[in-house]
Amino acid sequence: MSVAEPELSVDFFAGVLGWAVIPEPDGSFTGWVGDRLAAHVVAGEQGWRVFFGGDEPRELAGNSSVDTGRVLHGPWAPAPRAGEPCWVELMTGAPDDAYWAGELGWAIEPGTEDFVLFTSSRHGDPRPVAGRLTTTRGDGWTVYFAVDDLEAACARVSELDGRVLLEPTTVPTGRIASIAGPRGGECVLLERPAGWGGTWAARHLT
Repeated sequence: MSVAEPELSVDFFAGVLGWAVIPEPDGSFTGWVGDRLAAHVVAGEQGWRVFFGGDEPRELAGNSSVDTGRVLHGPWAPAPRAGEPCWVELMTGAPDDAYWAGELGWAIEPGTEDFVLFTSSRHGDPRPVAGRLTTTRGDGWTVYFAVDDLEAACARVSELDGRVLLEPTTVPTGRIASIAGPRGGECVLLERPAGWGGTWAARHLT
């Protein structure tokens, strides 16, 4: 995530999500859940950036890119713990599903008029890897973080001067709330996801 005030922003999300924060030599900050990196917060104005696993590092649309190496979070990683990323959805007013399928080898599973589910068979049987929602609320990837207690997490958001943009509600992914830090960084909280993608993972594997 790139924001104008990285230290203040990482402190907010650490307070909400329970991260252990490590200051890095370059002035950035990393947030950890146990031994797994949850986020890297740097100076800038782009908000959340999503990295997908692949064979060739490259830039993608929507403030995202492909990187090599071990994927820390996703359909084949360990189940998400509280405070860790647990899903991503592309919010866009101009869907280009073929672009993402072509760039990342994803299959497209139609959902509703406004939503499609992307699946990947990169490491075996197809599993949900991301979603796409047609919306007029901006373009880019939205990151979901796992929490154990949605109401308690939303209370912490308010206590730390953040905003709850969408009060707890149930959607196909599970029980969610949308939040924003006092200095940027909108994201979604997902309560107790069973795996990457929450309810999508459970439905796809049954």
